[in-house]
Amino acid sequence: MKRRSFLFYSAALGLTRPVFAGTTPAMQVFKTPTCGCCTAWVEHIRQAGFSVDAQDVDQDALYAFNDRLQIAPELVGCHTAVIGDYFIEGHVPASDIVRLLAERPVARGLTVPGMPMSSPGMGGPGAGDAFETLLVGPDGSTSVFASHS
Repeated sequence: MKRRSFLFYSAALGLTRPVFAGTTPAMQVFKTPTCGCCTAWVEHIRQAGFSVDAQDVDQDALYAFNDRLQIAPELVGCHTAVIGDYFIEGHVPASDIVRLLAERPVARGLTVPGMPMSSPGMGGPGAGDAFETLLVGPDGSTSVFASHS
């Protein structure tokens, strides 16, 4: 990864941790430019009322960003977002993000590992198997945050 890209993404992480003032903070999404399911997920998030700044990056930059956030390889999806103090990895439903921001658990973020066919951006409900949204704790451990069928 180029030094300039690393510095940009490192700085972006710090800039996306606003103090809550009664409004939902903007979400910053990093995705590859050719991924249609990532674009569909961003649209799902926007339709849910979130303000989104989506940035196209190359795959190496996305991997480096995941490393910076210390997202374990087995928890990775195909795009990464940051909102408030949390990361959102993969095709997490907007309703889970709303709940996360309302409950404010002590955690690093949410993930939907892989690309489940029934998740937002991948076809939606009924398009595939059930999936789970996982809450990633401060130590990297996971627990089921929500189950989707």
